[in-house]
Amino acid sequence: MREHAVVIAGGGPTGLILAGELALAGIDVAIVERRLNQEIVGSRAGGLSARTLEVLDQRGIVDRFLAEGQIAQVTGFAVTRLDISDFPTRHNYGLALRQKHIERILAGWVEELPVVIYRGCELTGFMQDASGLTIELSDASEIRAAYLVGCDGGRSLVRKLAGIEFPGWDATTSNILAEAEMEEEPPLGVHRTALGMHAFGREDYEIRDGKVVFASEGPINVMVTETSAVAAGEPTLGDLRRALIAACGTDFGIHGLKWISRFTDMSRQAAAYRKGRVFLAGDAAHVHSPVGGQGLNTGVQDAVNLGWKLAQVVKGLSPEALLDTYHAERHPVAARVLRTTMAQVALQRTDDRTEALRDIVLELLGLDEARKTLAGEMSGLALRYDLGEGHPLLGRRMPDLDLVTPDGSIRVFALLREARPVLLNLAATGSLDIAPWSGRVRLVQASYGGPWELPALGAVSAPSAVLIRPDGYVAWVGEGTQDGLYDAMITWFGPSG
Repeated sequence: MREHAVVIAGGGPTGLILAGELALAGIDVAIVERRLNQEIVGSRAGGLSARTLEVLDQRGIVDRFLAEGQIAQVTGFAVTRLDISDFPTRHNYGLALRQKHIERILAGWVEELPVVIYRGCELTGFMQDASGLTIELSDASEIRAAYLVGCDGGRSLVRKLAGIEFPGWDATTSNILAEAEMEEEPPLGVHRTALGMHAFGREDYEIRDGKVVFASEGPINVMVTETSAVAAGEPTLGDLRRALIAACGTDFGIHGLKWISRFTDMSRQAAAYRKGRVFLAGDAAHVHSPVGGQGLNTGVQDAVNLGWKLAQVVKGLSPEALLDTYHAERHPVAARVLRTTMAQVALQRTDDRTEALRDIVLELLGLDEARKTLAGEMSGLALRYDLGEGHPLLGRRMPDLDLVTPDGSIRVFALLREARPVLLNLAATGSLDIAPWSGRVRLVQASYGGPWELPALGAVSAPSAVLIRPDGYVAWVGEGTQDGLYDAMITWFGPSG
Protein backbone atom coordinates (compact mmCIF):
# COMPACT_ATOMS: atom_id res chain seq x y z
CA MET A 1 0.00 0.00 0.00
CA ARG A 2 1.23 3.47 -0.89
CA GLU A 3 1.99 5.63 2.15
CA HIS A 4 2.35 9.37 2.72
CA ALA A 5 2.54 11.51 5.83
CA VAL A 6 -0.27 13.77 4.60
CA VAL A 7 -2.87 13.23 1.86
CA ILE A 8 -4.81 16.20 0.49
CA ALA A 9 -8.17 15.57 -1.16
CA GLY A 10 -8.53 18.21 -3.88
CA GLY A 11 -5.96 20.02 -5.98
CA GLY A 12 -7.50 23.48 -6.27
CA PRO A 13 -5.75 26.62 -4.95
CA THR A 14 -6.09 25.63 -1.28
CA GLY A 15 -4.83 22.08 -1.85
CA LEU A 16 -1.93 23.25 -4.01
CA ILE A 17 -0.78 25.87 -1.50
CA LEU A 18 -1.01 23.37 1.36
CA ALA A 19 0.98 20.78 -0.58
CA GLY A 20 3.65 23.37 -1.33
CA GLU A 21 3.87 24.44 2.31
CA LEU A 22 4.25 20.85 3.49
CA ALA A 23 6.81 20.02 0.81
CA LEU A 24 8.91 23.05 1.77
CA ALA A 25 8.91 21.72 5.33
CA GLY A 26 10.19 18.33 4.12
CA ILE A 27 6.92 16.45 4.60
CA ASP A 28 5.90 13.54 2.34
CA VAL A 29 2.64 14.88 0.88
CA ALA A 30 0.30 13.72 -1.88
CA ILE A 31 -2.72 15.29 -3.60
CA VAL A 32 -5.68 13.27 -4.86
CA GLU A 33 -7.31 15.23 -7.70
CA ARG A 34 -10.16 14.02 -9.91
CA ARG A 35 -9.16 16.24 -12.87
CA LEU A 36 -6.61 14.85 -15.29
CA ASN A 37 -4.96 18.28 -15.51
CA GLN A 38 -5.31 21.71 -13.91
CA GLU A 39 -7.79 23.06 -16.44
CA ILE A 40 -10.99 24.70 -15.18
CA VAL A 41 -14.21 24.91 -17.15
CA GLY A 42 -16.20 27.99 -16.24
CA SER A 43 -15.61 31.07 -14.15
CA ARG A 44 -14.61 31.04 -10.51
CA ALA A 45 -12.48 33.44 -8.46
CA GLY A 46 -11.19 36.49 -10.25
CA GLY A 47 -8.25 37.75 -8.27
CA LEU A 48 -5.86 37.80 -5.33
CA SER A 49 -6.01 40.05 -2.28
CA ALA A 50 -3.10 42.06 -0.92
CA ARG A 51 -2.40 39.61 1.92
CA THR A 52 -2.47 36.63 -0.44
CA LEU A 53 0.07 38.43 -2.62
CA GLU A 54 2.21 38.91 0.49
CA VAL A 55 1.98 35.19 1.29
CA LEU A 56 3.11 34.35 -2.25
CA ASP A 57 5.89 36.93 -1.84
CA GLN A 58 6.99 35.21 1.39
CA ARG A 59 7.57 32.06 -0.69
CA GLY A 60 9.31 33.90 -3.52
CA ILE A 61 6.72 33.22 -6.22
CA VAL A 62 4.59 36.39 -6.33
CA ASP A 63 6.30 37.67 -9.49
CA ARG A 64 4.85 34.70 -11.41
CA PHE A 65 1.36 35.99 -10.66
CA LEU A 66 2.14 39.69 -11.10
CA ALA A 67 3.52 38.92 -14.57
CA GLU A 68 0.13 37.61 -15.72
CA GLY A 69 -2.41 39.61 -13.71
CA GLN A 70 -3.46 43.23 -13.70
CA ILE A 71 -2.78 45.37 -10.64
CA ALA A 72 -5.76 47.42 -9.52
CA GLN A 73 -7.58 48.75 -6.49
CA VAL A 74 -9.99 45.81 -6.54
CA THR A 75 -10.53 45.61 -2.79
CA GLY A 76 -14.10 46.65 -2.16
CA PHE A 77 -17.20 46.28 -0.05
CA ALA A 78 -20.41 45.58 -2.00
CA VAL A 79 -20.99 49.01 -3.44
CA THR A 80 -17.65 50.76 -3.46
CA ARG A 81 -13.98 50.34 -4.16
CA LEU A 82 -11.71 50.69 -1.14
CA ASP A 83 -8.39 52.31 -1.99
CA ILE A 84 -5.45 50.76 -0.13
CA SER A 85 -2.71 52.60 -2.01
CA ASP A 86 -1.68 54.33 1.24
CA PHE A 87 -1.34 51.04 3.17
CA PRO A 88 2.19 50.19 4.40
CA THR A 89 2.85 47.13 2.24
CA ARG A 90 4.68 46.40 -1.00
CA HIS A 91 1.39 45.04 -2.33
CA ASN A 92 -1.02 47.89 -1.64
CA TYR A 93 -3.42 46.67 -4.33
CA GLY A 94 -5.28 43.61 -5.51
CA LEU A 95 -4.46 41.52 -8.56
CA ALA A 96 -7.10 40.79 -11.18
CA LEU A 97 -6.32 37.27 -12.42
CA ARG A 98 -8.78 34.50 -13.22
CA GLN A 99 -8.68 31.33 -11.16
CA LYS A 100 -7.70 29.17 -14.13
CA HIS A 101 -4.44 31.13 -14.35
CA ILE A 102 -3.94 31.15 -10.57
CA GLU A 103 -4.23 27.35 -10.48
CA ARG A 104 -1.94 26.88 -13.49
CA ILE A 105 0.79 29.00 -11.91
CA LEU A 106 0.42 27.28 -8.52
CA ALA A 107 0.57 23.86 -10.18
CA GLY A 108 3.78 24.89 -11.92
CA TRP A 109 5.29 25.80 -8.54
CA VAL A 110 4.16 22.54 -6.94
CA GLU A 111 5.71 20.57 -9.84
CA GLU A 112 9.08 21.96 -8.75
CA LEU A 113 8.60 20.48 -5.26
CA PRO A 114 8.51 16.83 -4.09
CA VAL A 115 4.72 16.49 -4.21
CA VAL A 116 2.95 13.39 -5.54
CA ILE A 117 -0.31 14.05 -7.41
CA TYR A 118 -2.73 11.20 -8.09
CA ARG A 119 -4.77 12.54 -10.99
CA GLY A 120 -7.93 11.16 -12.51
CA CYS A 121 -9.19 9.65 -9.28
CA GLU A 122 -10.90 10.85 -6.12
CA LEU A 123 -11.34 9.91 -2.52
CA THR A 124 -14.36 7.64 -1.95
CA GLY A 125 -13.89 6.76 1.72
CA PHE A 126 -11.50 6.52 4.65
CA MET A 127 -11.09 4.79 7.99
CA GLN A 128 -9.30 6.33 10.96
CA ASP A 129 -7.37 4.27 13.49
CA ALA A 130 -4.88 4.96 16.27
CA SER A 131 -1.88 5.35 13.96
CA GLY A 132 -3.37 6.93 10.84
CA LEU A 133 -5.94 6.58 8.07
CA THR A 134 -6.61 4.17 5.24
CA ILE A 135 -7.96 6.17 2.31
CA GLU A 136 -10.00 4.52 -0.45
CA LEU A 137 -9.81 5.90 -4.00
CA SER A 138 -12.17 5.65 -6.95
CA ASP A 139 -9.73 3.39 -8.83
CA ALA A 140 -10.22 0.79 -6.06
CA SER A 141 -6.73 1.40 -4.65
CA GLU A 142 -5.89 2.50 -1.11
CA ILE A 143 -3.43 4.96 0.42
CA ARG A 144 -2.16 5.06 3.97
CA ALA A 145 -1.57 8.44 5.64
CA ALA A 146 -1.00 9.95 9.06
CA TYR A 147 -3.31 12.88 8.28
CA LEU A 148 -5.98 13.75 5.70
CA VAL A 149 -6.96 17.28 4.67
CA GLY A 150 -10.22 17.88 2.82
CA CYS A 151 -9.69 20.63 0.27
CA ASP A 152 -12.48 19.17 -1.84
CA GLY A 153 -14.86 22.10 -2.10
CA GLY A 154 -18.22 23.14 -0.78
CA ARG A 155 -19.75 19.68 -1.31
CA SER A 156 -16.79 18.11 0.50
CA LEU A 157 -17.05 14.33 0.78
CA VAL A 158 -14.29 14.40 3.40
CA ARG A 159 -16.41 16.67 5.58
CA LYS A 160 -19.48 14.47 5.16
CA LEU A 161 -17.65 11.21 5.83
CA ALA A 162 -15.98 12.73 8.89
CA GLY A 163 -19.43 13.59 10.24
CA ILE A 164 -18.64 17.28 10.62
CA GLU A 165 -21.75 19.47 10.67
CA PHE A 166 -22.07 22.36 8.20
CA PRO A 167 -24.53 24.84 9.74
CA GLY A 168 -25.40 28.19 8.26
CA TRP A 169 -27.94 30.04 6.13
CA ASP A 170 -29.84 28.88 3.06
CA ALA A 171 -29.72 30.80 -0.22
CA THR A 172 -31.77 33.96 -0.72
CA THR A 173 -30.50 34.68 -4.24
CA SER A 174 -29.42 32.53 -7.17
CA ASN A 175 -27.35 33.55 -10.19
CA ILE A 176 -26.49 31.90 -13.47
CA LEU A 177 -22.99 32.27 -14.92
CA ALA A 178 -22.26 31.35 -18.52
CA GLU A 179 -20.14 31.97 -21.59
CA ALA A 180 -21.91 31.98 -24.94
CA GLU A 181 -22.36 33.74 -28.27
CA MET A 182 -24.96 36.50 -28.65
CA GLU A 183 -26.53 37.79 -31.85
CA GLU A 184 -26.97 41.25 -30.30
CA GLU A 185 -24.25 43.08 -28.38
CA PRO A 186 -25.36 43.39 -24.73
CA PRO A 187 -24.47 46.42 -22.59
CA LEU A 188 -21.10 45.43 -21.15
CA GLY A 189 -20.51 46.06 -17.45
CA VAL A 190 -22.46 45.60 -14.23
CA HIS A 191 -26.13 46.60 -14.00
CA ARG A 192 -28.59 46.75 -11.12
CA THR A 193 -32.31 46.41 -11.72
CA ALA A 194 -35.39 45.75 -9.62
CA LEU A 195 -34.85 42.03 -10.20
CA GLY A 196 -31.24 42.06 -9.05
CA MET A 197 -27.75 42.29 -10.52
CA HIS A 198 -26.66 41.28 -13.99
CA ALA A 199 -23.41 41.76 -15.88
CA PHE A 200 -21.89 41.20 -19.31
CA GLY A 201 -18.22 41.01 -20.22
CA ARG A 202 -15.60 39.15 -22.23
CA GLU A 203 -12.75 36.85 -21.31
CA ASP A 204 -10.12 39.38 -22.37
CA TYR A 205 -10.05 42.77 -20.68
CA GLU A 206 -7.74 45.55 -19.52
CA ILE A 207 -7.93 47.72 -16.44
CA ARG A 208 -7.37 51.34 -17.42
CA ASP A 209 -7.53 54.10 -14.82
CA GLY A 210 -9.31 51.73 -12.49
CA LYS A 211 -11.98 50.80 -15.03
CA VAL A 212 -12.48 47.48 -16.82
CA VAL A 213 -12.30 47.78 -20.62
CA PHE A 214 -13.44 44.60 -22.35
CA ALA A 215 -12.26 43.28 -25.70
CA SER A 216 -14.50 44.23 -28.64
CA GLU A 217 -14.85 40.67 -29.96
CA GLY A 218 -15.34 37.17 -28.66
CA PRO A 219 -17.92 35.20 -26.67
CA ILE A 220 -19.88 36.97 -23.95
CA ASN A 221 -19.52 36.18 -20.25
CA VAL A 222 -22.87 36.67 -18.58
CA MET A 223 -24.07 36.75 -14.97
CA VAL A 224 -27.76 37.17 -14.26
CA THR A 225 -29.90 36.89 -11.13
CA GLU A 226 -32.66 34.31 -11.30
CA THR A 227 -36.20 35.12 -10.24
CA SER A 228 -36.13 32.31 -7.68
CA ALA A 229 -33.44 31.26 -5.21
CA VAL A 230 -34.69 27.66 -4.97
CA ALA A 231 -33.52 26.37 -8.35
CA ALA A 232 -31.66 23.08 -8.09
CA GLY A 233 -29.28 21.13 -10.28
CA GLU A 234 -27.32 22.35 -13.25
CA PRO A 235 -28.90 25.27 -15.15
CA THR A 236 -29.79 25.02 -18.83
CA LEU A 237 -29.71 27.40 -21.78
CA GLY A 238 -33.47 27.70 -21.35
CA ASP A 239 -33.02 28.80 -17.73
CA LEU A 240 -30.52 31.41 -18.85
CA ARG A 241 -32.79 32.73 -21.60
CA ARG A 242 -35.70 33.09 -19.17
CA ALA A 243 -33.53 34.90 -16.62
CA LEU A 244 -32.18 37.30 -19.27
CA ILE A 245 -35.65 38.10 -20.59
CA ALA A 246 -36.90 38.75 -17.05
CA ALA A 247 -33.97 41.05 -16.27
CA CYS A 248 -33.36 42.72 -19.64
CA GLY A 249 -36.49 42.16 -21.72
CA THR A 250 -34.46 40.16 -24.26
CA ASP A 251 -32.10 37.18 -24.39
CA PHE A 252 -29.86 38.99 -26.94
CA GLY A 253 -30.13 35.96 -29.23
CA ILE A 254 -27.94 33.89 -26.94
CA HIS A 255 -26.63 30.62 -28.41
CA GLY A 256 -23.44 28.57 -28.73
CA LEU A 257 -23.18 27.89 -25.00
CA LYS A 258 -19.57 27.10 -23.96
CA TRP A 259 -20.30 26.48 -20.28
CA ILE A 260 -22.93 27.29 -17.69
CA SER A 261 -23.10 27.13 -13.90
CA ARG A 262 -25.09 28.46 -10.96
CA PHE A 263 -24.08 30.08 -7.67
CA THR A 264 -26.05 31.28 -4.68
CA ASP A 265 -25.48 33.25 -1.50
CA MET A 266 -25.79 30.16 0.72
CA SER A 267 -23.49 30.70 3.69
CA ARG A 268 -22.25 27.76 5.74
CA GLN A 269 -19.26 26.95 7.92
CA ALA A 270 -17.95 23.67 9.26
CA ALA A 271 -18.61 23.33 12.99
CA ALA A 272 -15.09 21.93 13.43
CA TYR A 273 -12.02 22.27 11.19
CA ARG A 274 -10.48 19.15 12.74
CA LYS A 275 -11.81 15.75 13.71
CA GLY A 276 -9.04 13.43 14.84
CA ARG A 277 -6.66 13.06 11.91
CA VAL A 278 -8.97 14.80 9.45
CA PHE A 279 -8.85 18.53 8.66
CA LEU A 280 -10.89 20.83 6.44
CA ALA A 281 -9.63 23.87 4.52
CA GLY A 282 -10.94 26.26 1.90
CA ASP A 283 -14.48 25.79 0.57
CA ALA A 284 -14.74 22.45 2.39
CA ALA A 285 -14.71 24.50 5.60
CA HIS A 286 -16.70 27.56 4.51
CA VAL A 287 -18.93 28.62 1.61
CA HIS A 288 -20.57 31.96 0.86
CA SER A 289 -21.46 34.30 -1.97
CA PRO A 290 -18.51 35.29 -4.20
CA VAL A 291 -19.27 38.99 -3.67
CA GLY A 292 -16.21 40.62 -2.12
CA GLY A 293 -13.83 38.04 -3.59
CA GLN A 294 -12.78 36.49 -0.28
CA GLY A 295 -13.36 32.78 -0.93
CA LEU A 296 -10.13 31.71 -2.64
CA ASN A 297 -8.07 34.10 -0.54
CA THR A 298 -9.49 32.77 2.73
CA GLY A 299 -8.68 29.22 1.58
CA VAL A 300 -5.08 30.16 0.82
CA GLN A 301 -4.73 31.62 4.32
CA ASP A 302 -6.21 28.40 5.78
CA ALA A 303 -3.55 26.37 4.00
CA VAL A 304 -0.66 28.57 5.09
CA ASN A 305 -1.86 28.47 8.70
CA LEU A 306 -2.24 24.68 8.75
CA GLY A 307 0.80 23.63 6.73
CA TRP A 308 3.64 24.44 9.13
CA LYS A 309 1.67 23.18 12.13
CA LEU A 310 1.09 19.80 10.50
CA ALA A 311 4.77 19.68 9.59
CA GLN A 312 5.83 20.33 13.19
CA VAL A 313 3.64 17.48 14.46
CA VAL A 314 4.54 15.02 11.69
CA LYS A 315 8.22 15.58 12.49
CA GLY A 316 7.56 14.91 16.16
CA LEU A 317 8.75 18.38 17.19
CA SER A 318 5.41 19.59 18.57
CA PRO A 319 2.61 17.81 20.42
CA GLU A 320 -0.74 17.12 18.75
CA ALA A 321 -2.24 20.03 20.70
CA LEU A 322 -0.61 22.44 18.24
CA LEU A 323 -3.07 21.23 15.60
CA ASP A 324 -5.99 22.53 17.65
CA THR A 325 -4.74 26.08 17.09
CA TYR A 326 -5.71 25.70 13.42
CA HIS A 327 -9.43 25.70 14.25
CA ALA A 328 -8.94 28.23 17.05
CA GLU A 329 -7.29 30.74 14.67
CA ARG A 330 -9.04 30.12 11.37
CA HIS A 331 -12.65 29.40 12.37
CA PRO A 332 -13.26 32.96 13.68
CA VAL A 333 -11.73 34.40 10.50
CA ALA A 334 -14.14 32.58 8.19
CA ALA A 335 -17.05 33.29 10.53
CA ARG A 336 -16.28 36.98 10.04
CA VAL A 337 -15.96 36.49 6.25
CA LEU A 338 -19.45 34.95 6.21
CA ARG A 339 -20.86 37.95 8.06
CA THR A 340 -19.19 40.55 5.84
CA THR A 341 -20.26 38.64 2.73
CA MET A 342 -23.87 38.38 3.90
CA ALA A 343 -23.82 42.12 4.61
CA GLN A 344 -22.57 42.82 1.08
CA VAL A 345 -25.29 40.64 -0.45
CA ALA A 346 -27.88 42.54 1.58
CA LEU A 347 -26.49 45.87 0.33
CA GLN A 348 -26.90 44.72 -3.28
CA ARG A 349 -30.66 44.40 -2.98
CA THR A 350 -32.58 46.84 -5.12
CA ASP A 351 -35.52 48.06 -3.04
CA ASP A 352 -35.79 51.68 -1.93
CA ARG A 353 -34.88 50.97 1.70
CA THR A 354 -31.69 49.15 0.69
CA GLU A 355 -30.85 52.05 -1.65
CA ALA A 356 -31.11 54.36 1.36
CA LEU A 357 -28.92 52.08 3.45
CA ARG A 358 -26.37 51.85 0.63
CA ASP A 359 -26.15 55.64 0.46
CA ILE A 360 -25.43 55.81 4.19
CA VAL A 361 -22.76 53.08 3.94
CA LEU A 362 -21.12 54.96 1.06
CA GLU A 363 -21.01 58.11 3.19
CA LEU A 364 -19.44 56.21 6.09
CA LEU A 365 -16.83 54.58 3.86
CA GLY A 366 -15.86 58.04 2.72
CA LEU A 367 -14.48 58.58 6.24
CA ASP A 368 -10.80 57.67 6.36
CA GLU A 369 -10.93 55.59 9.53
CA ALA A 370 -13.91 53.58 8.28
CA ARG A 371 -12.22 53.00 4.92
CA LYS A 372 -8.99 51.83 6.52
CA THR A 373 -10.76 49.55 8.98
CA LEU A 374 -12.90 47.79 6.39
CA ALA A 375 -10.21 47.77 3.70
CA GLY A 376 -7.77 46.26 6.19
CA GLU A 377 -10.24 43.46 6.77
CA MET A 378 -11.22 42.86 3.14
CA SER A 379 -7.59 42.87 1.97
CA GLY A 380 -6.53 40.47 4.73
CA LEU A 381 -3.81 42.86 5.87
CA ALA A 382 -5.31 43.75 9.24
CA LEU A 383 -5.96 40.20 10.43
CA ARG A 384 -4.89 39.53 14.01
CA TYR A 385 -4.82 36.11 15.64
CA ASP A 386 -5.62 36.24 19.34
CA LEU A 387 -2.27 35.40 20.93
CA GLY A 388 -2.99 37.33 24.10
CA GLU A 389 -2.20 40.81 25.31
CA GLY A 390 0.98 42.59 24.37
CA HIS A 391 2.63 44.65 21.65
CA PRO A 392 0.34 45.55 18.70
CA LEU A 393 2.50 43.35 16.45
CA LEU A 394 1.58 40.21 18.40
CA GLY A 395 -0.64 37.97 16.27
CA ARG A 396 -0.40 40.23 13.21
CA ARG A 397 1.45 39.80 9.91
CA MET A 398 5.08 40.81 10.05
CA PRO A 399 5.81 43.85 7.86
CA ASP A 400 8.20 43.27 4.97
CA LEU A 401 10.94 45.58 6.21
CA ASP A 402 14.26 46.29 4.52
CA LEU A 403 16.75 44.99 7.07
CA VAL A 404 20.49 45.53 7.37
CA THR A 405 22.38 42.41 8.45
CA PRO A 406 26.11 41.55 8.78
CA ASP A 407 25.75 39.84 5.38
CA GLY A 408 24.09 42.79 3.68
CA SER A 409 20.56 44.10 3.20
CA ILE A 410 17.60 41.71 3.00
CA ARG A 411 13.82 41.88 3.08
CA VAL A 412 11.91 40.17 5.88
CA PHE A 413 9.89 38.13 3.38
CA ALA A 414 13.10 36.79 1.88
CA LEU A 415 13.84 35.24 5.28
CA LEU A 416 10.59 33.25 5.02
CA ARG A 417 11.26 31.61 1.64
CA GLU A 418 11.86 28.17 3.18
CA ALA A 419 8.75 28.32 5.39
CA ARG A 420 10.86 28.18 8.57
CA PRO A 421 10.39 30.24 11.74
CA VAL A 422 12.67 33.25 12.19
CA LEU A 423 13.77 35.06 15.32
CA LEU A 424 14.73 38.58 14.31
CA ASN A 425 17.06 40.19 16.84
CA LEU A 426 17.17 43.96 16.42
CA ALA A 427 19.09 44.55 19.67
CA ALA A 428 22.75 43.92 20.50
CA THR A 429 24.38 40.86 18.99
CA GLY A 430 24.20 37.91 21.35
CA SER A 431 21.47 39.39 23.52
CA LEU A 432 19.12 36.49 22.71
CA ASP A 433 19.96 32.86 23.40
CA ILE A 434 17.91 30.21 21.58
CA ALA A 435 20.55 27.49 21.42
CA PRO A 436 18.05 24.70 22.34
CA TRP A 437 15.99 25.57 19.23
CA SER A 438 18.84 26.51 16.91
CA GLY A 439 18.07 23.64 14.56
CA ARG A 440 14.46 24.71 14.13
CA VAL A 441 14.41 28.49 14.37
CA ARG A 442 16.63 30.72 12.28
CA LEU A 443 18.21 33.52 14.34
CA VAL A 444 18.88 36.65 12.28
CA GLN A 445 20.81 39.60 13.68
CA ALA A 446 19.69 42.80 11.96
CA SER A 447 18.93 46.48 12.30
CA TYR A 448 16.11 48.62 10.98
CA GLY A 449 15.92 52.38 11.35
CA GLY A 450 12.63 53.18 9.64
CA PRO A 451 9.09 53.51 11.05
CA TRP A 452 7.02 50.50 12.09
CA GLU A 453 3.58 50.83 10.53
CA LEU A 454 0.68 48.39 10.40
CA PRO A 455 -2.24 48.54 7.94
CA ALA A 456 -5.35 50.18 9.42
CA LEU A 457 -3.59 50.53 12.78
CA GLY A 458 -0.81 52.99 11.93
CA ALA A 459 2.52 53.55 13.66
CA VAL A 460 3.62 51.21 16.49
CA SER A 461 6.69 51.27 18.72
CA ALA A 462 9.82 49.56 17.44
CA PRO A 463 10.44 46.16 19.09
CA SER A 464 13.86 44.86 20.11
CA ALA A 465 13.12 41.39 18.68
CA VAL A 466 10.37 39.56 16.82
CA LEU A 467 9.62 35.83 16.59
CA ILE A 468 7.99 35.15 13.22
CA ARG A 469 6.04 31.99 12.48
CA PRO A 470 6.47 30.31 9.06
CA ASP A 471 3.11 31.78 7.97
CA GLY A 472 4.47 35.29 8.54
CA TYR A 473 2.57 36.05 11.74
CA VAL A 474 4.28 37.36 14.88
CA ALA A 475 4.37 34.86 17.76
CA TRP A 476 6.37 36.94 20.27
CA VAL A 477 7.63 40.50 20.54
CA GLY A 478 10.70 41.52 22.52
CA GLU A 479 10.60 44.90 24.20
CA GLY A 480 14.07 45.08 25.63
CA THR A 481 14.04 41.72 27.42
CA GLN A 482 13.78 38.02 26.64
CA ASP A 483 10.69 37.63 28.82
CA GLY A 484 8.22 35.12 27.38
CA LEU A 485 10.46 34.04 24.50
CA TYR A 486 11.03 30.48 25.69
CA ASP A 487 7.31 30.01 26.38
CA ALA A 488 6.51 31.16 22.85
CA MET A 489 9.16 28.84 21.41
CA ILE A 490 7.70 25.86 23.25
CA THR A 491 4.12 26.77 22.29
CA TRP A 492 4.78 27.11 18.56
CA PHE A 493 7.93 25.13 17.82
CA GLY A 494 7.94 22.41 20.47
CA PRO A 495 9.98 21.70 23.60
CA SER A 496 13.72 22.36 23.44
CA GLY A 497 15.68 19.42 22.15
